[in-house]
Amino acid sequence: MSFKDPGFDTRLASATAAKKAALERFRAKPAADDPAVVERQAERAAIQAARQERAVEREAARAKAEEAERAAAREVELKAARDARYAARKARR
Repeated sequence: MSFKDPGFDTRLASATAAKKAALERFRAKPAADDPAVVERQAERAAIQAARQERAVEREAARAKAEEAERAAAREVELKAARDARYAARKARR
């Protein structure tokens, strides 16, 4: 067999080695009650809570800006109506 075409035994051995390495990586993972894992989960929960809080703040700011825009538009409408009434009074004289 050449180096480009490994034999069946070589392929079988490399597959077995790959499976063994994967199993060792899996076994090396810490348990769910490991303090490091618990700490990472707590950090992730804190990050998620902070993201949620920022989203709520953004939504509140957006709602406040929209309310301000509506109030400004309402003021413009009221001024236009007031000006129209004034112009009508002037036209009647």
